Amino acid sequence: MQLRKLASSALVAGALMIGLGVATAAEPENTVILTLKNGDVTIGLRPDLAPKHVEQIKALVAEGAYDNVAFHRVIDGFMAQTGDVQFGDVEDGFDARLVGTGGSEKPDLPAEFSDADFARGTVGMARSQDPNSANSQFFIMFAPASHLNGQYTVIGEVESGMELVDKIKKGDSARNGMVQNPDKVLKARMASDSAN
Repeated sequence: MQLRKLASSALVAGALMIGLGVATAAEPENTVILTLKNGDVTIGLRPDLAPKHVEQIKALVAEGAYDNVAFHRVIDGFMAQTGDVQFGDVEDGFDARLVGTGGSEKPDLPAEFSDADFARGTVGMARSQDPNSANSQFFIMFAPASHLNGQYTVIGEVESGMELVDKIKKGDSARNGMVQNPDKVLKARMASDSAN
């Protein structure tokens, strides 16, 4: 009886925490670790919101596709965008003219819009005008941007290291945030990867 009361109290406390917006850490198989020049940023993926997008991100991480990929578009007070695995690899094939227009060899994805807010630390998928064009590029929010709600697919949120995201080199506001000599993702890996 005492154990049941304790379990019930824990469930109520958990529900209250969820109701207050207190995030719980993602499972290791849904946690991406981005190593940046100043340390690691941990992102909890949200397969409950965007299962197809999350699977594609995880597959690209497993392939090492995000390693050495530039943060090619970074707008102070808005967001930092990376993930152009076709034209954004600063060690192999970086193209300053085309970065931001490429994707991966995987197919584009149908939109998985949700009612999740684009808050500070939210990770969303970049796309063209076509809502069903997200592929490999993603962005991390520096600040809330409610105008993105329901317009872009939310794939996760930063669980730790947001202060490192804040330090990513900012782009030129006159050039829509395009960055000269951009910072990059040194390595991307899953927390469940035994090689981390």
